Amino acid sequence: MDISIYFEEAAQVSFAFIIGAIIGIEREFRSKPAGFRTMILISVGSCLYTILSKESIASPDRIASNIVTGIGFIGAGVIFKEGITVNGLTTAALIWVTAALGMAIGYHNYPIAVVANGGDCFVCAGASTALYQQPAQGKGLPDKNG
Repeated sequence: MDISIYFEEAAQVSFAFIIGAIIGIEREFRSKPAGFRTMILISVGSCLYTILSKESIASPDRIASNIVTGIGFIGAGVIFKEGITVNGLTTAALIWVTAALGMAIGYHNYPIAVVANGGDCFVCAGASTALYQQPAQGKGLPDKNG
């Protein structure tokens, strides 16, 4: 058994760890469910399954589709409905995207993973901050008296 052939796989798993950590840090910073450890495990796990699926005799697309299905069930578990409000949709979507990033890394699609991770971080951190800023009084939405 030649250990040098596993350096590439170790680099892929390490990169998946970093991508998951970046997403997880943002989640932990905002005190959201499915934080640092969860996102790392999802990214690394989907990367490992993708690497193993490429080496299997069975068709790799079947294993990839089962990753998507399994992550869908995990995501469904974090969605809660309370009255007319629904909580956890963003967390569920981010779990799904994190698994997709891990799969992209497992298939050596590093540029896609980096660009998509940047987009995810913008949506979760930048866009939410811009959307929830209160407009100045007299501009935009009316105040309580008007």
